[in-house]
Amino acid sequence: MNNLIELTNIIKDFNTHKKINVLKKISYKFKKGKIYSLMGPSGSGKSTLLNLLSLIDRPTSGAISIENIKIDYSESNKNDVLRANKIGIIYQQDNLLPDFTALENVYLASLAAGNNKKISVIKAQKLLKRVGLLNRLNHYPSQLSGGEKQRVSIARALINDPQIILADEPTGSLDLDTAKEIFSILKKQINANRIIIFATHNRFFANKSDCLLEIVNGNIKTING
Repeated sequence: MNNLIELTNIIKDFNTHKKINVLKKISYKFKKGKIYSLMGPSGSGKSTLLNLLSLIDRPTSGAISIENIKIDYSESNKNDVLRANKIGIIYQQDNLLPDFTALENVYLASLAAGNNKKISVIKAQKLLKRVGLLNRLNHYPSQLSGGEKQRVSIARALINDPQIILADEPTGSLDLDTAKEIFSILKKQINANRIIIFATHNRFFANKSDCLLEIVNGNIKTING
């Protein structure tokens, strides 16, 4: 079976002053080896869906399965371990720890997954070299440009060899040339056993995915792929 993630009748409501139904019975299968773009206007549910896929949030109803295993939301510790080892997350705002260097920001994500420090540091160095930041290992986030910080974020997302990479507007706060560089680095991380799902408002980048999805009225519409 080539499906890595399967959504079955996913509903997500938010209750503030009144109930808001953001996602409405979404069923979809994400296949290994593909990069998916997720489009839709602000408030359409792109970030909501990514939060569900990352297991940071849970659906109001419906089921998420990863490699044919249904997620049990009562097992929070098990899901935390699954997220640490199988899911890499890249945010629009880099969310780097300000008091730690680029190298530390990357290898700490490996330590959080229970890995050996020496091995984690070596792997972090190799990943930062891969994204072109070997000469910035000991720089703090405040000393890095927006594009450099996003490269650190990509390296951090890759440190535990995740099968699933989720990116929420990873180029949204960057100028076009820098955004193209970051997207190129991101796209190179796809392999036969991995998927990348990224939310974007930019159709230029969306069209470079294997499958363009759009959230319309709380459901997924396949544009291509």
